[in-house]
Amino acid sequence: MSIRKLPNISSPDEIAAVLREDGVVCVQSFVTPETLNGLKQDLLPLLEQTSAGDDPYFHGDKTRRLSRLFSRTDHAVSIAMNPLFLETSRKILQANPPKVWFGDQQMEVVPDIQVSATQIIQIWPGQGGQPLHRDDTVYLWRHPTYQRDSTVNIMVALTEFTHENGATRVIPGSHKWDDERMPKVEETVSAEMSAGDALLWLGSTYHGGGENVTDAPRTGIVMPYILQFLRQEENHYLSIPIEKMKTFPEEFQRLLGWSMGETYAGWIERNGRSVSPLELLKLESFKEVGLIP
Repeated sequence: MSIRKLPNISSPDEIAAVLREDGVVCVQSFVTPETLNGLKQDLLPLLEQTSAGDDPYFHGDKTRRLSRLFSRTDHAVSIAMNPLFLETSRKILQANPPKVWFGDQQMEVVPDIQVSATQIIQIWPGQGGQPLHRDDTVYLWRHPTYQRDSTVNIMVALTEFTHENGATRVIPGSHKWDDERMPKVEETVSAEMSAGDALLWLGSTYHGGGENVTDAPRTGIVMPYILQFLRQEENHYLSIPIEKMKTFPEEFQRLLGWSMGETYAGWIERNGRSVSPLELLKLESFKEVGLIP
């Protein structure tokens, strides 16, 4: 089974339909040339100053990684706010909203979503293949996911992705497997992409970084959306300075977790009331709500 490729004129509905069926899809020319060049200019020099990891099993001992991308480049916001990613994620993660009872009233509650983490990943020559895994293992999600997925991830290719240079290996259809079936490398296909393309996959889809047998690195950016009531992998509250957070549009602040969700998760107390932390970002100082003495 191959990875289906859709043009960037596709609708979020079309992309979501393939994700539901295959668990993975490639969107061609996902970012503009200007965004692609901006990401490279801002991030590649930082990667050159970063050493490879010391974990040969999962994170790689010939792989360089950097996070805190929203603090390091404004172009990262373009990935998160791209409707082909954001609206597709909403269609997947907010599907089948549950109906709950509050006393004698039954109401439908649509879960919010948020950015879980950001990371630029550069696989260098000699790096072996990453163990196949599911991203929603972070939340100990059980499979098959009949009601709701927890995660929609994206890998934006900053360089060409080939089978030889470590393109992400994916098992299309594996999002429908139960937890007893073991993934095998021979079941994978390589997500070959041009720079600027993007690979989207569900948290329940088995995948892993490929082996790089070439003489040059391959580089991409990952940035999953998750359900708002789950803990983010990356702690954006500490990794993004408050003054930087205040410059983002309110919608994006919400997507970074500065919100009180529809299920009331994430509130803070202010003057005896449970309010959204967005109110903090509108203040000159947190001293006004007693969070800083």
